[in-house]
Amino acid sequence: MIDPIRGRVLAETRTWLGTPYRHLASRKGIGCDCIGLVRGVWRALYGAEPEPIGVYLPDWAEAGPGEPLLEGLKRHFIETTGKEPLPGDVLAFRWRSGLCVKHVGILDQHGRLVHAYQGKAVVASAMVPQWRRRIAGVFAFPPTPNEF
Repeated sequence: MIDPIRGRVLAETRTWLGTPYRHLASRKGIGCDCIGLVRGVWRALYGAEPEPIGVYLPDWAEAGPGEPLLEGLKRHFIETTGKEPLPGDVLAFRWRSGLCVKHVGILDQHGRLVHAYQGKAVVASAMVPQWRRRIAGVFAFPPTPNEF
């Protein structure tokens, strides 16, 4: 059985499938990037984003220092890294060792990654070994205020 917050995450995530890929965007049915998908699901659950998101270039992870995406996830989500990902979890990916986390998606109830695929749309992709070995973090959405 899926707990209530995960059920709402999964239901909202499904409604984003097919949204065209648009860098920096976060509007269901209009356009989003991978960060915009997670931001949009967050807004649907909590009403507002937890912090403003600045402008970032497509190569921000290669050009900048630190781990801004991973640090942001740690500030607002419940880190469950080291445990088997569950449906509704946000998965963070590192393309190569030495690079910072650059991609996120949400695990669906069928074990697929729902993510904004650059140049395409929000899609559900099989969690093949190439995806699994790039997981750098696993995060759960926190309970909504009425679930405390």
